[in-house]
Amino acid sequence: MTHAVFYYDLGSPDCYLVAEQIGAALPEPAEWEPVHFGAAEGVEREAIERRAADTGLQPIRWPSAWPPETRTAMLAATYAKQIGRTVAFSLAAFRQAFAGGRDLGDEDTVLIAAAACEMHPAAVLKGIGLRSTSAALERAAERARAAGVRSLPAIQVGDEVFYELSPAIGGYA
Repeated sequence: MTHAVFYYDLGSPDCYLVAEQIGAALPEPAEWEPVHFGAAEGVEREAIERRAADTGLQPIRWPSAWPPETRTAMLAATYAKQIGRTVAFSLAAFRQAFAGGRDLGDEDTVLIAAAACEMHPAAVLKGIGLRSTSAALERAAERARAAGVRSLPAIQVGDEVFYELSPAIGGYA
């Protein structure tokens, strides 16, 4: 299989559902690429809740602030990628938001997710404040758009971009 890239935003419940399944769905680990495309609007909550239940996940607990403002969390995910903790941080942040019902716009929630994967809070705060981290997040969005990504979640395999789970690539179509 060609190298796969998983493009996601921490504020998207659809991305959360894919994130929880992607490790088992693909024959090789995908590269996780945090991409901030903006607020997750128009979410069909009941459909998300059914999909979570169908996959054996904890019931969805929706953050009170909706749609969430995830720029700080996405900067933290970008910083986590720079230090080799993308998957651990992102899963912890997704779980804080959608299993714990916490607001990813709240810096404390981001720091709790960071602590869950042994990222020091002072380092995270410094990392999310760096211009280089912000530039890296913007470059990721540019790369995603150049690859043909128009919505999230998306998985790029070679030149193809997939948006839904199916058998086509071990889980996506």
